Amino acid sequence: MAKSSESMRLFENPILEAMTHVHPITPLVMWGPFTVWLLSVAAGKSLSFSQWILSAVVGLIVWTFTEYTVHRYLFHYPAKSKAGQYLVFLFHGIHHDQPDDASRLVMPPVPAIILMGAFYGLFSLLVPALYFEAFMAFFVIGYLCYDYIHYATHHFPMKSKVGRYLRKFHLRHHHAKEESKYGVSNPLWDYVFGTVTGPKKDHK
Repeated sequence: MAKSSESMRLFENPILEAMTHVHPITPLVMWGPFTVWLLSVAAGKSLSFSQWILSAVVGLIVWTFTEYTVHRYLFHYPAKSKAGQYLVFLFHGIHHDQPDDASRLVMPPVPAIILMGAFYGLFSLLVPALYFEAFMAFFVIGYLCYDYIHYATHHFPMKSKVGRYLRKFHLRHHHAKEESKYGVSNPLWDYVFGTVTGPKKDHK
C-alpha cells in the first residue's frame, strides 16, 4: 500500500490515472454554470415564492436521501465477483484505503456526469415540469454541499460546532469499522434507517 502522503496508482494509462485526481474547484466549475442555467430556466416559469421554497426544500431533501442511498448501497455494495469488487474499489474503496488523499476527496468528473445524467433523466419523468428546473438546481446545490463538506471533513479542522460534529461523524464511518454513518453532509437518514451505529465489518 502506498504511504499516506502518496496517491495509490489505479491505472497504468497516464490519462486514466490523471482522471482519478481532481482539484477541489472542479465540481464548482463543472456544476456551477449548470445550476445557474437551471435557475434561469426556472425563473422564466414565474414560480411564486412558495413554489421556489417548495422546490428548494424538496430538492435538498431528495439530495440527502440520494447521498445516503448511493453511499450505502452503491459505494459499499458487497460485490462477490472480482470485477464487481474492482469497480467498487475504483468508485469508493480507494477512498477508504487512503481517506486523506486530497486529490480524491471530490467526485471525479466522469462518474459525476454519469450519475447526474441518470438522475436528471429519472427526475424529468417524476417531477412536474413546472418545478423540474428549480428542483434540479437545488438537487445539484445539495450535491455541491456534499462534495465540499466531504472535502472539509478530511482536509480542514472544521472548528464550528456543526463542523466538528460532521467531521467526527464522517471520520467514524472510516475508522470505527462499523457498517454505519453513511450520511456525509448530514446524519438525517442514518437516524431514519437506524445506521448511526451498526455491526462491525468483517475484514477477512
